[in-house]
Amino acid sequence: MEKLVKIQSELKAPKNQRNNFGKYNYRSCEDILEAVKPLLLKYNCSLTVSDEVKEVGGITFVEASSRIWDNELPEIELVVTAQAGIDINRKGMDVAQSFGSSSSYARKYSLNGLFLIDDTKDPDTQEPPTTKPTLKPKDTLTKERFEKALETIKAGRYTVEKLKAEYKLTDLQTKALQLL
Repeated sequence: MEKLVKIQSELKAPKNQRNNFGKYNYRSCEDILEAVKPLLLKYNCSLTVSDEVKEVGGITFVEASSRIWDNELPEIELVVTAQAGIDINRKGMDVAQSFGSSSSYARKYSLNGLFLIDDTKDPDTQEPPTTKPTLKPKDTLTKERFEKALETIKAGRYTVEKLKAEYKLTDLQTKALQLL
């Protein structure tokens, strides 16, 4: 998604929050959303952030999903998820606060993943990275997404070249494109 790359490169989400006890600055989910909204408008994209409470192996957690799509091609979207455990016995918090805290944390990190925001200096990161970040590999398309992309190409709202440039295609998908 070409527009996402532009948003990722232009997004500036400063750490406007302060934890005086730990003496560090941080950014919240709300800070990221506030910073990205003008870019979504500029590039005609939409974003949703949602979460769901899940349990695996007796561990309850929140799984947040950040979805972005180009409003001109709404059938092609990218989804990034992140999880955060829920401790309902957390000192100083009632159950609702514990769920809310985990939700905010998971949402923040799903947005970090989507927009390639580096939080290496945040307090919940143990060590700085030893290597430079690499470019994100191209995403693959599910069968359903590929079929929707084909419909969009046939309708003249997308091109084969853009699809090849933005996504890693399987051999079968490449052969299907040759038949167009």
